[in-house]
Amino acid sequence: MMRRFLLLLLPDLATAFSEPTRQNCNHRRSALFQEPPNVQPQWWTTRDPSTLPYESTLRVLQSFYNIHGDLVIPRNFVVPASNEYPVEWHGVRLSAYVYTRHRFWSKHIAERKDRAAQLGKLGFLWERLQPEWNLFIEALSVYKAIHGDVLVPAKFVVPRSGEWSKACWELPLGSTVQRIRIRHDYLTGDNSYERRLQLDRLGFVYDVSEVKFDKFLTAVKYFRAIKRQRSTVRIPSKFVVPREKGWPEELWDYPLGARSLAVRQKQLYVKGRPDRQRDLEEVGFMLQDGNAKLGWLAVVQAAAIYSQMHNKVLNVPLNFVVPGPPLDADVNCYENWPWPRRLWGLKLGQRLKDVRQKGAYLKGSDAGIRRAQLNQLGFVWTPKRGRRKRFVGEIEDFEPESCLLKDDFDV
Repeated sequence: MMRRFLLLLLPDLATAFSEPTRQNCNHRRSALFQEPPNVQPQWWTTRDPSTLPYESTLRVLQSFYNIHGDLVIPRNFVVPASNEYPVEWHGVRLSAYVYTRHRFWSKHIAERKDRAAQLGKLGFLWERLQPEWNLFIEALSVYKAIHGDVLVPAKFVVPRSGEWSKACWELPLGSTVQRIRIRHDYLTGDNSYERRLQLDRLGFVYDVSEVKFDKFLTAVKYFRAIKRQRSTVRIPSKFVVPREKGWPEELWDYPLGARSLAVRQKQLYVKGRPDRQRDLEEVGFMLQDGNAKLGWLAVVQAAAIYSQMHNKVLNVPLNFVVPGPPLDADVNCYENWPWPRRLWGLKLGQRLKDVRQKGAYLKGSDAGIRRAQLNQLGFVWTPKRGRRKRFVGEIEDFEPESCLLKDDFDV
């Protein structure tokens, strides 16, 4: 009704709904949906190539050989719709058929030596007929021989290089490794145990983050030792491991500064992993914000034990390190040792010095509570200057019989 009203008011609009306009629309539509030249009907792309005779397969392989000079057919190769290939093969994934043992080989080649000879002249890759797992293990072995490990990048594809078997060329090795890690591809079924053994022999890494964290932790330890930083490790954000004596070659050019910044700011490697956070704090790598709570818990627990041993006075020498039991201690000593194992090696003296001089652990919303905890333990905020006397509790003062001290304290 509205359309008729508009046409009456504006006759010129009648041309907008005329037949020529509809023809133009039809013309644009036909151009949009017109199939490109040489594209075959859809049934060709869905046809099962196993229904085609051997002679047809030989023709398409000969065509591929004439164009590329070999039969190293990429795994994702689809026969294009061109006059160079037999029309019945257009749209077919060629390698998925000819390099499958139970399809092409068993049907057309197994009992025909003459056909095997024909394919051999074209350079048919008989190795490609073995299970894909075998080719994966072969490629992974070569990768390790070249790179020294099996930490394959996700986008790595086997190159067309003489170092690699032609049967493995263009194998998506990186994505296969990723699928094994994430989805456990190839590791289910009757062969799962043997395949896991094969991977273990090659040093396959299921958890890459663990390897990366170990490398980071090792770099931090070397940095601390080389730079002779006794307390908190401070790594410049732009520091890169130099190619110098003292550093292992596997760490050369490692961006330790950037990794350290990411660990502190983005919780790289340590998010949800308190065990890794403790490992870092034990070597003096202090985490910030919420992660520092783990370090404070260790400090305050060690401070409480020390305070109980010293009549509620917390005046810890700078060089005091939480001791473990003597090497020649008996079982009874280990059971009665007053210091928990997780605190052994904690540099309590240095940590408490940082509290005094730098306000370590005393920033943020928990500062008041932590100050109160220290005051309750008898923390000495301004110790007297001068040489301290030896005291019970230093490492050299711990004798096996001192293990019995634990009976006097409620740790």
